[in-house]
Amino acid sequence: MSKLDNLIAKLCPNGVVYKKVGEVCQTITDYTAAGSFGDIAKNVKYINNRIGFAQLIRTTDLKSDFDNPDKFVYVDEKAYKYLWRVNLNSEGLVMPNVGNCGEVYYITPESLPHENNVLGPNAIWVRSNTVLIRYLFHLFLAKEFQNKLAKIISPTGQTKFNKTNFKELTIPVPPLEVQREIVRVLDNFTLLTAELTAELTAELTARRKQYEYYADALFPSLKDSDVDWVDVGEIATVTKLAGFEFTKYVTYSKTGKIIALRGLNVKNGHLILDDVKYVDNSELSMLSRSKLKIDDMLFTYVGTVGQVAIIEENDKYYLAPNVALVRINDNSFLSKYMMYYFLTKKFKNEQILKLLQASSMQNIPMEKIRKFKLPCISVTEQNRVVSILDKFDGLTNDISIGIPAEITARQKQYEYYRDKLLTFKEAR
Repeated sequence: MSKLDNLIAKLCPNGVVYKKVGEVCQTITDYTAAGSFGDIAKNVKYINNRIGFAQLIRTTDLKSDFDNPDKFVYVDEKAYKYLWRVNLNSEGLVMPNVGNCGEVYYITPESLPHENNVLGPNAIWVRSNTVLIRYLFHLFLAKEFQNKLAKIISPTGQTKFNKTNFKELTIPVPPLEVQREIVRVLDNFTLLTAELTAELTAELTARRKQYEYYADALFPSLKDSDVDWVDVGEIATVTKLAGFEFTKYVTYSKTGKIIALRGLNVKNGHLILDDVKYVDNSELSMLSRSKLKIDDMLFTYVGTVGQVAIIEENDKYYLAPNVALVRINDNSFLSKYMMYYFLTKKFKNEQILKLLQASSMQNIPMEKIRKFKLPCISVTEQNRVVSILDKFDGLTNDISIGIPAEITARQKQYEYYRDKLLTFKEAR
């Protein structure tokens, strides 16, 4: 038997006591606990110039591991004192309760970049004097608790839950010795997983740099005088879906078979289908020009400009607004050859950056996309280029093989042992 098994057999042979979260967490509060929204508006002013008495800690900051200091938000000393209930001055957990519900962040004052810190809106601050915070961190991420949390999350609109319902959820509270052993095991596993993931991520980064090097080497520069170029608009139809058409004829649903592809679904030559909108019940006959076919290329032209992907199935996808459709109508060019060229640094530096329009959101209009230039080489040579880059792409981006799959496997292994260790027989 393991040390943990021995502790459980010795200290809780008849099962583990379950208690309400509100019974063991003495502090469960949020930003709005300071008072009315009117009072908050009077007492809390946001500062965005990196000068402030305290940093406003948002879940976006925690999720990015504070990688975007230019986007940090601060408050003055008056606001910090007014928001005293959510001063992050001790060990605790931050959980979004509006949007991204189910995420859990463990923090200590030492883990935050600023000396003084206060919790931002749309999250709760959880502390306990009787249960180990690291135990709660692993527990709140476990499947058993996440399933309970899902039952109090609003199913419509933006996901959210309230503190009152959260406090009523029950959790296993074994003796402290058992909690400490569970934390020791899971923290060690997390550390080993993080170290291995860091090594694999470094290897993946090296592979991606290798891919970028070969991709750029396989394509000429606009400055090369001995290369013939053609405007994309001469060999392809470039179009988009008007926003009013989409609003008028499209009905979104959470399930179905036909997907409207948005900008967030297009990244680095792949369709990312983690977050999709289905349009099976829409007036699709009115959207015939946005129906996507095999070998169509998508190009994001608003916001994150320059992401591309190729359609590989018929009768499954329609175009959403803010994504351009590039459909080649010349047999002398391969859509995948064009896509790989669009993914190069040469293309980004020599064409996209020079054509971007400055506005409230960066964009490139259709007429400029049609003016993109594509290097002319034989179809045989295009196939050779595509074959080489397909192999590199498979090594670096395909989640089903290679390094990304190994990183995913390690995370799933941690989740398996976490859920197993945090499942208890309940004491009666």
